[in-house]
Amino acid sequence: MERKSPTEMLEAEHHIIQKIVGAMAVMAEALESGHEVNAETLAGVVEFMRIFADKCHHGKEEIHLFPLLEQRGVPARGCPLAVLTHEHDRGRTLVGQMSEAIDAYRRDGAAGRAPLTKSLRALVDLYPGHIWKEEYLLFPMTNKILNVEEQAALRQQFEAVEEGIGRDMHARLERLAQQIEAQASTASG
Repeated sequence: MERKSPTEMLEAEHHIIQKIVGAMAVMAEALESGHEVNAETLAGVVEFMRIFADKCHHGKEEIHLFPLLEQRGVPARGCPLAVLTHEHDRGRTLVGQMSEAIDAYRRDGAAGRAPLTKSLRALVDLYPGHIWKEEYLLFPMTNKILNVEEQAALRQQFEAVEEGIGRDMHARLERLAQQIEAQASTASG
């Protein structure tokens, strides 16, 4: 079996992140329609976003890919690296706000509903464009700039990130994403 390239690894992670983004959209719609959303499911979304999307996915990009591209002449303050880094930071802020909103929602559903919906909507608005920029700007540029040896070294670094997070954590979070996606689709139906 052929091993995935670093950009293929990141793209596969995007597909999993997109499941959560879709579930967040459904949850926001449910809240806006006056329905309740399970607080534990929402907490699962926060856990997924903090570990899978941020530590695992964004971590690979910020710790390994972006610095390597900078070494190869891609400007850190230009497009796409500065824009993507800013969006990663924005995502972290929004997930933090969502976590606080979940706490408020647990205490008082009515009072927590608006801030929770707002943070869900903001994340749903952020991620599709962010993923597009990576898949249609960053990844093709990466594949053009990095040679075979650099790609192989980067793949090993990505695998080390997975190791550092925990062998089973990635798989557990993939299953969590599937569960959240299924729960969201049942809640909407």
